[in-house]
Amino acid sequence: MTPSAPKPRITVRAARHLKWPLLDPLERALMVLCALLLLGFTLVEVADVICRNLRAPWLNANEFAAGFFVWGVFLGMGVAVRRDQHFRLTAIAATLRGRRRTIVETFNRLIVLGVALSMMVFGYRNYLTGFGSFLMPSLTPIAVLYAAIPVAGALVALFTVEELINGWRRGFEGVGPAVIEPGQLPVA
Repeated sequence: MTPSAPKPRITVRAARHLKWPLLDPLERALMVLCALLLLGFTLVEVADVICRNLRAPWLNANEFAAGFFVWGVFLGMGVAVRRDQHFRLTAIAATLRGRRRTIVETFNRLIVLGVALSMMVFGYRNYLTGFGSFLMPSLTPIAVLYAAIPVAGALVALFTVEELINGWRRGFEGVGPAVIEPGQLPVA
């Protein structure tokens, strides 16, 4: 790679004033893990179809596919909050400045934080009840799937608190021109 060529980035450059550099490695690791889970899901589904066409069905393929899918979706939810690529209403907040912007951004993030805390509490309860139900045919407790819910809630809460603290300290507007990347457009 030449010195003038751009370096590959996994972390999002937008809204860096709301991010702690300490959490960048976690974001990168979660992105890689989500990619591997998506790849695993895809490979299991393809292998399942091939095995069925060869008249040698893979009986637990659905269990593996469900595990890859559930964990990929819920971990992806946490990454989306960190990358600010999740669904949220930003059109109003983007037009505001100063104290009004802080109030609207705080309100939005407190709602997300409330949902994250609910996921942690009720997801953990659901996880505990999952030891009474089993995936067939392996008889693995379904709790291995339910565990993704409180983990995702903890990630969403962590990344939301990160944005709240940095937004209160540095302002939600940021400094300098806004960098708009794909997936960063406001949703109305």
